[in-house]
Amino acid sequence: MRLHSMTIKRTEPSTTADERATLEGFLDYHRQTLHMKCEGLTDAQLRTAAVPPSGLTLLGLVRHMAEVERWWFRHMLVDNSPGNLFWTDEDPDGDFHPTEQDTWESTYTAWQAEIDAARSNAAPLALDDLSANKRKSSGESFTLRWIYTHMIEEYARHNGHADLLRELIDGTTGE
Repeated sequence: MRLHSMTIKRTEPSTTADERATLEGFLDYHRQTLHMKCEGLTDAQLRTAAVPPSGLTLLGLVRHMAEVERWWFRHMLVDNSPGNLFWTDEDPDGDFHPTEQDTWESTYTAWQAEIDAARSNAAPLALDDLSANKRKSSGESFTLRWIYTHMIEEYARHNGHADLLRELIDGTTGE
């Protein structure tokens, strides 16, 4: 059974936009890329750890990115900490450990809610505005610019993992 037939169309970031639109464009591009890597797979395929002994799965990557969006754009940026989505103190990597009960639908819904919250929390801020919370180790704040750049890096790195997982699951390759 296929999950959905909706084709994800990635929007290429503008080559002439200002700095903020460029950062937001690249972040959205990478969000769309991760979604594309999951498109058309069953829940079982999305839970498949295709590179033993690693337990990494596509569903786990999406759950992780929902947590990362939540951490940076809710907790760090605006000090709104609604709790964890998928990890617990007992399983700090729980986002990477989907169970048979975890579905694309519920994971996708949570991920999109975090993306919506990220956009909403960032919208009124300037790139040089500082995060409400600070790095514990150094007491440093983060600019919104830094958070955008970090999120682009985080997605880009995990999209590389997603490329390999998808190819091993069903042979699909591509950008």
